[in-house]
Amino acid sequence: MKVVLNRLIDTGKETLGKLTIHDELKEVYECKTLELSWKDNKQNISCIPFGKYLVSIRTSEKYGEHFIVNNVEGRSYILIHQANYHTQLRGCIAVGKRYSDINLDGELDVTSSKNTMKDLLEILPDSFYLNII
Repeated sequence: MKVVLNRLIDTGKETLGKLTIHDELKEVYECKTLELSWKDNKQNISCIPFGKYLVSIRTSEKYGEHFIVNNVEGRSYILIHQANYHTQLRGCIAVGKRYSDINLDGELDVTSSKNTMKDLLEILPDSFYLNII
C-alpha cells in the first residue's frame, strides 16, 4: 500500500493537501488534509518537513483511535487526527472529505473529519509509510 500526502497550497496560516492511498493497481481512497504552514519545523507552530515517515496506529483519550507519525526530526507526537480548523492543530495533520470555510473566518477548513478518520482506520494497516511531497 502506498500512502502519499501531496501538499498543494501554503497560505501562510495553513497548508492544504491531498492524501491518496494506492494499492498495487489503483487509487483506493483520497481525502483532503489540513496542516499548519511551514515555519522551519518549529514545535507547535509548523507542519513537518517533506519526507518519508513510518506511521502507526495510536489510541488516546482525547482523539480515540488515530495515527502517529514517527521519527520526525526535532519533533514528537505528530498525529493524524480528526479536526476541522487549522487553529485546532499544533503541528499535526487533520483529514477531511472536502474544503469549506465552515466557521466563516476566510480560511478553508476540512469537512467530515470524524468520518474521514473512520475511513482511514478501516482502510490503512496498523503501520505504514507516509510520503509527504
